[in-house]
Amino acid sequence: MMRAIVSAGGTGGHIYPALAIIHKIKEKEPNSEILYIGTTDRMEHKIIPEAGIPYFGIKLSGLDRKRPWRNIEVWKEYKKSVALVKEKIKEFKPDVVLGIGGYVTTPVISSAKKLGYKTFIHEQNSIPGVSNRFLSRYADKIGVSLPESTKYFPKNKVFFSGNPRSEEILSSRPVDKKSLGLSDAKPLVLIVMGSLGSTTMNQKLKETLNLFKDKPYEVIFVTGQNYYEAYKSVKVSNNVKIMPYLNNMLSVLHKTDLIVSRAGASTIAEITALGIPSILIPSPYVTHNHQLKNAQALANKNAALILEEKDYDKQKLVDLIDNTLKDKKKYQELKKNALSLAVTDSATKIYQVLRKLIDDGE
Repeated sequence: MMRAIVSAGGTGGHIYPALAIIHKIKEKEPNSEILYIGTTDRMEHKIIPEAGIPYFGIKLSGLDRKRPWRNIEVWKEYKKSVALVKEKIKEFKPDVVLGIGGYVTTPVISSAKKLGYKTFIHEQNSIPGVSNRFLSRYADKIGVSLPESTKYFPKNKVFFSGNPRSEEILSSRPVDKKSLGLSDAKPLVLIVMGSLGSTTMNQKLKETLNLFKDKPYEVIFVTGQNYYEAYKSVKVSNNVKIMPYLNNMLSVLHKTDLIVSRAGASTIAEITALGIPSILIPSPYVTHNHQLKNAQALANKNAALILEEKDYDKQKLVDLIDNTLKDKKKYQELKKNALSLAVTDSATKIYQVLRKLIDDGE
């Protein structure tokens, strides 16, 4: 059995790869014991306990670049969290401690290493974030989703693992479309702007939904929990479903014919694993504009289409959807090329590295 502390937080792009690794550890070693360390107020503090995983929450905020004077409080929170995390690590006595992204991993990984425990971090994006750049000195092993990310980390620690979410999606079961009020006879277009939704894109999409009336396909638009209220009064045609969140996202993706989405690393892993043709609208609000780089990696291989937010026009999006579904040759090319980029054993690779790290110390 393996005793592991796992930390990840903030967005689904960190949390779901962490869950995929946890599930793989449990699959390989069913008696394993896991403790998840996350924040007290972000997505993970609901998702992880609902998944039946023991959870320890710490009050922690990210650095405030716009209001630097607030960082005095952030530093105080950080010092408190380090003390709490150290006590929890010593109490749990893990074989290995994992950081899968987000600022919450900083006190967890650095404390674990200083206490003498084995550590692993995973970077999902093309360009590493501040936390993982800092933590690379404290990590024994570092997995990356994309080959081009290896150059940012020490050669003796880093390996190309792919994104663990890709393996998990292949083991998930397809949804019964009728359970969602959808028809098996019509193509499904899924529109989702990240696990949290997007203020700017939600406003633009609100003006787009009425253009789907009488189309020969059905549309699910996922708003994100915080934006759903604003859509309750929006009238849409019968072929459009508006939902706040999809707990069974992986199952729905199996039945998705075309996805319109942001270009986060986990999303890229999911659509390549299943070969889903995609129209990617990268978020321009992320560090280093890494979502655009993620999207370009696919578009350069003719494995996805890109519509940048600054170029967004409601008719342009609808035309792109229509033309992609109608042009069977183009559609099959996108599907085939997306599949060719898939890494389908990522969680297994990571598990094997963790097991070797624990057994051999390397």
